[in-house]
Amino acid sequence: MPELPEVETTRRGIAPHCEGQTIARVTVRNGSLRWPVPSDLGARLEGQVIRSIDRRAKYLFLNLDQGTVIVHLGMSGSLRVITDDTRPLTHDHIEVALQSGVTLRFNDPRRFGCWLWADSTEDHPLIRHLGPEPLVPEFNGAHLFRLSRARNTPVKSFIMDNHVVVGVGNIYANEALFKAGIHPRRKAGRISLDRYHRLAEAIRETLSAAILMGGTTLRDFVNSDGKPGYFAQSLLVYGRGNEPCKECGRPLKEIRMNNRSTVYCSHCQR
Repeated sequence: MPELPEVETTRRGIAPHCEGQTIARVTVRNGSLRWPVPSDLGARLEGQVIRSIDRRAKYLFLNLDQGTVIVHLGMSGSLRVITDDTRPLTHDHIEVALQSGVTLRFNDPRRFGCWLWADSTEDHPLIRHLGPEPLVPEFNGAHLFRLSRARNTPVKSFIMDNHVVVGVGNIYANEALFKAGIHPRRKAGRISLDRYHRLAEAIRETLSAAILMGGTTLRDFVNSDGKPGYFAQSLLVYGRGNEPCKECGRPLKEIRMNNRSTVYCSHCQR
């Protein structure tokens, strides 16, 4: 599933090809996504200029002169820039052709993604209750400590809650907790301010490194279905259950939490 680094890498990959370009044609081949694609999406978009492409949490915003398209990649979605006459693939559900000759294609085999129209994103129901971005100054240990008081939920679930902080998906929660030396099952309300300072910094470092390396699942955005990102080669715990801990050498433990794989070191994480 694309997480924040993959979405931010997508944004950075497609923005230079799309920003400032006029939309010539919109083709919706299958509008049955997580929510139905608006039937008038093409009429709203055609002739408008894409002024900027921004990100909030795992949502991409295609900002136009009038209104915004909110895009979510879902479980399996991707956005690709097509610069040649490559034929659409089976799951290329939406295509935005620009007057420059470039085409933006949305591919989503499982159809859990979305393309929605918004006159304004500020008060949109998908956006209004989101927590802070993890890479801004407002996100810090004090923020986590304040929201965690009297919370009995495991800290891994706590930092994956988008009302607390956005974009800390399963892969990066595993990695950040290991770097901070915190056991994923420890109750959020039983963690000190000092340890939350370390965790906030670990989250920031982990996500920043993944963005620079192109995420763990996406890399190439032009005329491609995607290639593995380089960050997978740097994973310390995720996907390494029963392998030696890179700090102490003991075998890493792997358990299931909320139906997600959780890998940790029982010696290094307390």
